[in-house]
Amino acid sequence: MGSVFSAIGRAINSVISAIAGVLMAIVGGITTVIVTIFDLIADILCCRCFGSRRSGRRYGRRRRGGMGGTTY
Repeated sequence: MGSVFSAIGRAINSVISAIAGVLMAIVGGITTVIVTIFDLIADILCCRCFGSRRSGRRYGRRRRGGMGGTTY
């Protein structure tokens, strides 16, 4: 009789372990997708912020140099 209960206990344990493994895989996948989306948004915002500053500085230097060149 004890072996029957032991087998039932092992079966329940294996089913719960399988469900836990599936849930962990799902949570891991969702977490990866969310982190990737936030990284993408951060990259886009940083490129826009720093890209406009860099391009503004470059254009500012060119315009000043061009104006200075025409004044002389």
